Amino acid sequence: MLPVAGAGGQGPGAREVCAPSEAITPTRGKGPEGTLASPASAEAPAPGPRPLASGPRIYIPPMAYGSARAFAAAFRAIGLDAVPTPPSDHRTRELGAKYTSGDECYPAKVTVGDFMKVLEQPGTDPARVACFMPTAEGPCRFGQYAPYLRRVLDANGYSNVQILSPTSRNAYEGLGDLARPFVRSGWRALLCADLLQKLLLMRRPYEQRRGDAAAVYEESLADLCSTLEETPVEPGVQLRALRGAMVRSRDRFRRIATRRERLPLIGIVGEIFCRLNTFSNENLVECLEGYGAEAWISDIAEWIWYTNSEHFRKLKLAGRIWSREALGAWVRQRVQSRDEHVLLEPLREDFAGREEPNIYEVLECARPYLPREGAFGEMVLNVGKAVYLAKKGAAGIIDISPFTCMNGIVCEAIYPRLSRDLGGIPIRNFYFDGTQSDLDRDLGVYMELARSYSALASA
Repeated sequence: MLPVAGAGGQGPGAREVCAPSEAITPTRGKGPEGTLASPASAEAPAPGPRPLASGPRIYIPPMAYGSARAFAAAFRAIGLDAVPTPPSDHRTRELGAKYTSGDECYPAKVTVGDFMKVLEQPGTDPARVACFMPTAEGPCRFGQYAPYLRRVLDANGYSNVQILSPTSRNAYEGLGDLARPFVRSGWRALLCADLLQKLLLMRRPYEQRRGDAAAVYEESLADLCSTLEETPVEPGVQLRALRGAMVRSRDRFRRIATRRERLPLIGIVGEIFCRLNTFSNENLVECLEGYGAEAWISDIAEWIWYTNSEHFRKLKLAGRIWSREALGAWVRQRVQSRDEHVLLEPLREDFAGREEPNIYEVLECARPYLPREGAFGEMVLNVGKAVYLAKKGAAGIIDISPFTCMNGIVCEAIYPRLSRDLGGIPIRNFYFDGTQSDLDRDLGVYMELARSYSALASA
């Protein structure tokens, strides 16, 4: 499976997107999931980057800056025009507030605002716009983003704007013949983007010259995107090319002049969009670095491994662990694991001491507090990852969530016990809703607690 955001309830409202070379035909109501079929004359994807088709431009909300760019490149690699939505700004908040009621969580406001900002740009043809908005099953409101966006568009005269809305159940089957090459390319794109982000966060706090790490990151991200676009999508060829891009990125980051000091390590967990989208969290990680900390942030791949594990758990509960579906899931996981191994291998030395855990280790860490059999979604991952990060030497844990987020609220109720069990490690929830907050002051106070804990732990 390759869902792109946190769990959410299933909802209607997906539309069908026709062949890239044709006009888009909307399908209302509870019809099929968003479909983007390849031209009828193409029985299988060509073994290389396709010329961009004349269909809609797919706009991808940037949950994480690098991941959105890489994901768009994966679309372009199979011949579909795709770009991240333009950078969020004050107009995003204005439009998000205008087209939402106030009951929605903050990521919904940001994504709706960004999509509406695209549509209000001069020269935009709504018929040539497709909004990429996945959905999933589970307890959070993310599953209602796509149908809600559909209502907003229809109510404001944009009924010809399409929503490409794959689900965590069907992965990207809605892409028709293009699904297989895209799922593999998209997974690899997200993996590589996660690795680049990790390199950035490990180097930026220690750079001797401000801006060096960011410049190397941008260069490496551009290298990744061009590699995705220019390399044939044949799996073996593409994997070797992407591994080469990771080697080049590793070498660039190693050339950055850094200080040898060790800063307090702060683990970052929380709702996946808010913790990764720097606009939504007011650039909390860089602010934290300004106070002399290194951040270790939970990545996108963690969620994908979790959905895979949930798939197996539910198959077992249904007595279908020896079914054809289970075999397909097992093969897919083996392929994904191999891709991760190949792309991570050149960086293992760089990530020594910062190794990402196996998803089952995270789930076992959460078990005393939120066993996966009785809870679902990011709350389980956040609690489990907080325990893991503490064991890896973190001086503190920060949970970034939207205001009123159920996952954040449940975790906040558990964190005091977790902190006591882990020797008093400071754990702090930061909630965001787009209103003004004194983040700088709060982070300063928090870092004093983290330094005190670190000093006691090392004494």
